[in-house]
Amino acid sequence: MLVKTFSSAVYGIEATTVSVEVHISTGTRYYIVGLPDNAIKESWQRIESAIMTMQYRMPRQKIVVNLAPADIRKEGSAYDLSIALGILAASGQVRPALLTDYLVLGELSLDGEIQPVKGALPVALQAQKDGFRGIILPRANAREAAAVQGLEVLPADNLQDVIAFLDGVRPLAREEINMEKEFFRHVNDYEVDFADVKGQHNIKRALEIAAAGGHNIILIGPPGAGKTMLARRLPTILPPLLLEESLETTKIHSVAGQLSALSSLMTKRPFRAPHHTISDVALVGGGSHPQPGEISLAHHGVLFLDELPEFKRSVLEVMRQPLESRQITISRAKISVDYPASFMLVAAMNPCPCGYYNHPEKECICGSAVVQRYLSKISGPLLDRIDLHVEVTPVAFNELAGNTQNEASATIRQRVIQARAIQEKRFTNHENIHNNAQMSAKTVREICSIDDSGKQLLQTAMERLGLSARAYDRILKVARTIADMEASASIHNHHLAEAIHFRSLDRENWTG
Repeated sequence: MLVKTFSSAVYGIEATTVSVEVHISTGTRYYIVGLPDNAIKESWQRIESAIMTMQYRMPRQKIVVNLAPADIRKEGSAYDLSIALGILAASGQVRPALLTDYLVLGELSLDGEIQPVKGALPVALQAQKDGFRGIILPRANAREAAAVQGLEVLPADNLQDVIAFLDGVRPLAREEINMEKEFFRHVNDYEVDFADVKGQHNIKRALEIAAAGGHNIILIGPPGAGKTMLARRLPTILPPLLLEESLETTKIHSVAGQLSALSSLMTKRPFRAPHHTISDVALVGGGSHPQPGEISLAHHGVLFLDELPEFKRSVLEVMRQPLESRQITISRAKISVDYPASFMLVAAMNPCPCGYYNHPEKECICGSAVVQRYLSKISGPLLDRIDLHVEVTPVAFNELAGNTQNEASATIRQRVIQARAIQEKRFTNHENIHNNAQMSAKTVREICSIDDSGKQLLQTAMERLGLSARAYDRILKVARTIADMEASASIHNHHLAEAIHFRSLDRENWTG
């Protein structure tokens, strides 16, 4: 007898429906065809044990399982449940009527329990697109899949629960969430706030500009000046995620297996802070079975690289292309997948190994050659891709001890939202451009026009600082953002002057 069930394969952050065809005939051997990997080939032992534990019969006949389309490689253990149901239906132990209405995924334990899998959200989205009535999946994956409205999401704890549902003995309770309530419940739930930061007004201003235009920023200063503290508060002033952004970000974290059983949609922008010992593959993604890296997990959020010169140079250099294209392509001999990587880069570093170069009070013990070698770990091309360079100085005691009321993140966020609204309106007819940082060189020429006095100011700055052509565009982008924060239609000289001020690290000792 031939029975079809349906499961799904995830490539990148998109899913493809897989038809699981099970045929039982005269013979004694088991076969799985359709480019299965080792995890699928090993599923026989899990499936047989689960079926027998649930007091059902494992057919001692020839069983052929075909995973179609057969030219796409299938990976992982998510096909266990679908194959097991196909075997039971083909052997007449389970009614097959409902199997064509539902997409099924889940890994089986030897005792028949259904274990969680990766990528439930993209699978649910594809199931809805392909017209399935619903999806049967592990309970731990139910909340993320329930974010797809109009699709029956039926969580199950074990194989017996699914069999009882298919035979009409006992229904599976549908998982439902209130999308509006779920999306807005934690949107402003942050443990940190800019109101807690004493002093550092220049740095707060720079971070507000970065948030308003989506610009990359680097903070350089001595230990204890507050670089990490300030960086961790940046997400609190970014605009809330849109529903479309939330879905895309959640899909990436779902594929990476980083959503908990209590999670549905991600409502806060991600903040990723990998350690400086991270490898190239862990940062940009890849591996024998391609997985998203830290730059993709930071999609629509912030990637914070603390102690930037301590990262391997090769790790930093692989970021250059994603910073421009805002996506990463992982190519292997038999597969190529794309992961989105539209993130804000926030980097922090000491000015020298001891940390006190140019410190107003403490003396640096590093020689000039040591300082130069340390700074040269950051290549010129990478530095060019960072829009704002900010020097962080220690906070004076009277500011630390003072009782001055500081601006809360919510207040700053409102100004950022207003500036972003201006940019969204400006780029309505520009595909894939939503903020000033995403402008191409051509768009910069169209949008960021300056008068003759502005050109003279910029020419003088470029000649004195030795800025590159890319840095020229960066200054214009930042100046446009500063103008937007003032709701100014034109870029004036004071906008340019402030943008140039935030390229203060473009000096002769910064060479890559």
